[in-house]
Amino acid sequence: MIEQKLNELYSKFKNELAGVSDRAAVLNLKSLYLGKQGPITEILSNMKNLSIEERKVVGPVVNGLKEKIQQDTDAFLQKLEIEEINQSLLKNKIDLTLRDSVLTNIQNHGGAHPVWAIQREIEDVFLSMGFDIIDGPHIEDEYHNFEALNIPADHPARDMQDTFWFETEARPGKFRHLLRTHTSTIQVRGMKQRRPPFRFIAPGKVFRCERTDASHEMVFHQLEGMLVDKDVSVAHLIYFMKTLLSEIFKREVEVRLRPGFFPFVEPGFELDIKCLLCKGQGCSVCKHVGWVELLPCGLIHPNVLKSGDINPQEWNGFAFGLGLDRLVMMKYAIDDIRHIHSGDLRFVEQFKSY
Repeated sequence: MIEQKLNELYSKFKNELAGVSDRAAVLNLKSLYLGKQGPITEILSNMKNLSIEERKVVGPVVNGLKEKIQQDTDAFLQKLEIEEINQSLLKNKIDLTLRDSVLTNIQNHGGAHPVWAIQREIEDVFLSMGFDIIDGPHIEDEYHNFEALNIPADHPARDMQDTFWFETEARPGKFRHLLRTHTSTIQVRGMKQRRPPFRFIAPGKVFRCERTDASHEMVFHQLEGMLVDKDVSVAHLIYFMKTLLSEIFKREVEVRLRPGFFPFVEPGFELDIKCLLCKGQGCSVCKHVGWVELLPCGLIHPNVLKSGDINPQEWNGFAFGLGLDRLVMMKYAIDDIRHIHSGDLRFVEQFKSY
């Protein structure tokens, strides 16, 4: 008798479940059957009036019914969730194969990040001048980041770079690992993969543990360049740098060379650009001096050429390291480098038209 009643109760639940169409109705139906005032609870509370033999028969059947109702409810809720997701995906579907002219009509489509846009523009300029584009790992060892660039362990230049080291103990004949502090590491790998004459650039992220301000970040972007040939002079370096800047800014830009010390070049220079935000009058970006330090450069040190298995008696060349973030700030009049790395979509959306 009780078993028949339970079967009828389950059939009634299944019919009612088939008639609901939203999550709230499903949960309400479950509560009607399994809640404190529900028929299942009522049957369980009346089991005290049954004999021990009857309880042994009825108990498992009632618990089985509770489990089936719970399973049916969970399955129905999962079905509703999948349907909601599919409806949402269908409603917000974007065909990525559409032409750009069609995509531009889609509201709130993304824009190119200014660093990426400038990098692509610079790559196009250097490709037109016969340069290759290469890449390298973010995690480097001491050899590629320092030793091969003429910066041994006791060199004072290591104190100029606050480095993110990995907690690994260097063993004899092994080097510690770090997050690369400059893209110059890619130069070393590039030299070993090529035979001169060659020319290449290497864009990428670099990492330094330093205090952030309007013109400094712990993670920023550089673009390294190297040209190795015969009879290369500083005049060649200046020509390529001025060509790059005039192409980026679409006008002649005032620059200056200052003597600078960098272990991997000799002679070394600092190439500065007159601040385009304040036009040389002084602001927070140029630290109120009117000039922005844009890139270190110079003729490649013979020791660096030797690290790349290149004979410095036969070959020479120039190298430079361009600060992509600062170049972006000059081009788009951005007064704080932290905006570039903020991840704020409102910032990126400003560059949709570029």
